[in-house]
Amino acid sequence: MSNPLVLYTAATPNGHKVSIMLEELKAAYGNIDYDVEKVNLTTNVQKEPWFIAMNPNGRIPVLVDRSHPTAAQPSGFPVFESAAILLYLVQKYDTEGKFKFESGSDEESQMLQWIFFAHGGVGPMQGQAHHFRHYAPEDVPYGKKRYGDEVVRLYGVLDIGLQGRDYLVGPGAGKFSVADVNVMPWVRFHKHAGVETLDAFPNLKAWLDRLQERETVKAGIAVP
Repeated sequence: MSNPLVLYTAATPNGHKVSIMLEELKAAYGNIDYDVEKVNLTTNVQKEPWFIAMNPNGRIPVLVDRSHPTAAQPSGFPVFESAAILLYLVQKYDTEGKFKFESGSDEESQMLQWIFFAHGGVGPMQGQAHHFRHYAPEDVPYGKKRYGDEVVRLYGVLDIGLQGRDYLVGPGAGKFSVADVNVMPWVRFHKHAGVETLDAFPNLKAWLDRLQERETVKAGIAVP
């Protein structure tokens, strides 16, 4: 029997964001489960018409909520863009607010600030660093340095944000939330971006170690 949610994904930082969040919700509430459709990015299946109908941008991940059919999408409501998927999941399925904050609160605003920072900064810049270091058809030293330096700068911003804290948002030392889930999978690949060690960012390093110890994070990273 199909589960209400189906995740079209691959083993990338953006894909892992969503599978980690799903595993967190599954563990927290017990009545949430999902199916996984692995997308082979090397075959460009994500550019085929059936996939474009779910995500016009032709990228993973895509979440389809089969419990919410619409006139336009009778098989289920599709959500694309990893940060938008995370917000959809916590808005609809985190009924007790375990991974989000009260609507209209300062903490909710701070959560969104960190989500947008990561979605507009860390992900795109680190993605370019990965490209120029590992996938570009020719060696482009400027590209390597430009995006490598920017990753280091962005890690510095996260390190400042984590000063004296366990998590990015919340009172006191903070609360594990969607803000952390949205950026951790990228930081986890820091060596791939040319940052061999996080020793220069002790707060960020401790935070990454803390998150990677969670069984739900381990389970999410194992998907697909």
